[in-house]
Amino acid sequence: MVGVGRVRMRRAAMGPVAGVLALLAASFAPAGAADGPKGSVTGLPLPRYVSLKSDRVNLRQGPNKDHATTWVYHRVGLPVEITAEFETWRRVRDSEGVEGWVLHSLLSGKRTALAAPWEKAFVPMYREASETAPLAAKLEPNVIVQVRKCDKTWCRVEVARREGFVRQDKLWGVYPGEVVD
Repeated sequence: MVGVGRVRMRRAAMGPVAGVLALLAASFAPAGAADGPKGSVTGLPLPRYVSLKSDRVNLRQGPNKDHATTWVYHRVGLPVEITAEFETWRRVRDSEGVEGWVLHSLLSGKRTALAAPWEKAFVPMYREASETAPLAAKLEPNVIVQVRKCDKTWCRVEVARREGFVRQDKLWGVYPGEVVD
């Protein structure tokens, strides 16, 4: 069993409008990265997954430092989905559907994913891309894995110096059917 801990977040005071927006955001399924529009600043696909570069990242209500902080993330490598760009700011959504703005320098293009945050049971990581292969590990839900490669069905991942394969539909941080090289 591999457990790297839960997502640690501190929620700052959040008004009723922001709370409703967070709930609405959680109800929408992410679209495929290749199907969306391009970012106005980077020209990269929107939406797309990235990860947090720092162990302290403020999530703000708007795209500048004058806007209030609504969340503080304390987990380097946490995957988030970029949904919009404005100058040096990126609007991101986390696995719980919470959205806000983050300074681009606090984000990394390194692909990570969460092991089935919606599950209560362990997520199997196999030695080969097959459910009949021997287990390499059992991952706790919400464990962050490094995504090495995905082939639309399986992702080769690494966690705690162990490598193996996890079904792509058991990861939050890669799109269904996405190829990652």
